[in-house]
Amino acid sequence: MVAGENKSCQSQVFSIKVYHLYIEINETKLLNQQAFKSMIMSNKESISSRIFLLKTAVFAVFVILNLVSYGQDYVLPLYKGEIPNSKKTGQKEKIAKSDIILISNVQDPDIAVYLPSKRFATGQAVVICPGGGYWVLAYDLEGTDIARYLNSIGVAGIVLKYRLPTYGNCVEPHKAPLMDAQRAMRMVRSNAKSWNIDSTKIGVMGFSAGGHLASTLGTHFDYGNKNSTDVVEQQSCRPDFMVLMYPVISFTDKCTHTGSRDALLGKDADPTLITYYSNELQVQDDTPPAFLVHADNDNGVPDENSLLMYQALRKKKISAELHILSEGEHGFGLGGQNNHISAWSNDLKLWLGWLNQKKK
Repeated sequence: MVAGENKSCQSQVFSIKVYHLYIEINETKLLNQQAFKSMIMSNKESISSRIFLLKTAVFAVFVILNLVSYGQDYVLPLYKGEIPNSKKTGQKEKIAKSDIILISNVQDPDIAVYLPSKRFATGQAVVICPGGGYWVLAYDLEGTDIARYLNSIGVAGIVLKYRLPTYGNCVEPHKAPLMDAQRAMRMVRSNAKSWNIDSTKIGVMGFSAGGHLASTLGTHFDYGNKNSTDVVEQQSCRPDFMVLMYPVISFTDKCTHTGSRDALLGKDADPTLITYYSNELQVQDDTPPAFLVHADNDNGVPDENSLLMYQALRKKKISAELHILSEGEHGFGLGGQNNHISAWSNDLKLWLGWLNQKKK
C-alpha cells in the first residue's frame, strides 16, 4: 500500500469511528432524554423532593461556612509595657465556669476581636462590655455570645476584658474601667482599615454594670491627643453609637444598683463622683445615639435607669430607641429560647441597618 492510500484509509477509519461515536452519543442522549421524561412523568414528587434536599444542603453548607468564620480572630492586650493606673499585687486572674463563664480579678486587660465574613461585613463594629456588677465579667453570656451574634449580621464584635475596681490592683480604682474602655475604642479605630471596619461606625455595647461602663464611655470621651507619640492615643475614643442592655445608668439613690455603685466608688462615695458617674446627668450635644433594652420586671436594675437615659438623650434631641419588655427580669443576654425576649436582637439588627444607611 502506497503512502497516499494509507492516509486515505486512516482518514476513512477515523471518520467511521467518529460517526459511530456520534451515533452512540446521540443514542445515549435519546435514552437519557426518554428516561428523564419518564422520570418526570412518573415521579414528579421525587424530583421536587430532591430539589428541596439539594437546596437545603446548599443552604446548610452556606450556614456552616459562615458559622466557621464567626470565631475569634485576635486577642490583643490593651497596653504595651506597663499598664497605667495599676499596681502589682501578686494576684492572678480567676475564671469560673458553670452555666456561664465568669472572670474576676482581671490583671491584664485585653480585647478579643471577632470579625465577620468580608462578604457580609457592614463596616460597623461594637466594643462589648460584659456586666457583673463591677465584681466579675459575664464573659460569654454578655460578651463572646454577643460578638458571634453580631458577626452573623455582618458586624464586628470586640469583647473588652476590663479591670475591675474591687481587687486592689489599681491606684485609682474607679478610673480603671473607663480607661480600659477608652483605650479599647481607640485601638479599634486605629486598626479599622486592616479589620475592614469603617472608623466612623464604631459603637459601644454594655450589659448591666457593663451598660454603665458603655454609657460612661458615651458621655465621658475625648477626640484623641494628636501630639501623642502613641498612634493609638491619637485616636478619638468617642463611640459612634451606644447599645445599652438593662444598664445601670444612674448612681443617684433613687434608682441606682447599689452593688455596682459601691463596687466602683466605695460605700462612702464622694457626692461629686456620684454625680459624675450618673450618666443621665452627663449627656451633652455630642453624646452618641442609643438603643436601649430593659425588662419591666427587672428587680436587679430598675428600668427607670433606661427611661432616664432615654429622656436625657431626647432632651438634647439625640436619636434614641427604647424597648421596655414586659418580662425578662435581669441578665437575659440574647434571650435564649424565649422568642418574646430574644426579639430584641432582631430589633437591634434593624436599628443598626437604619443607622448604617443614615451614615451614608
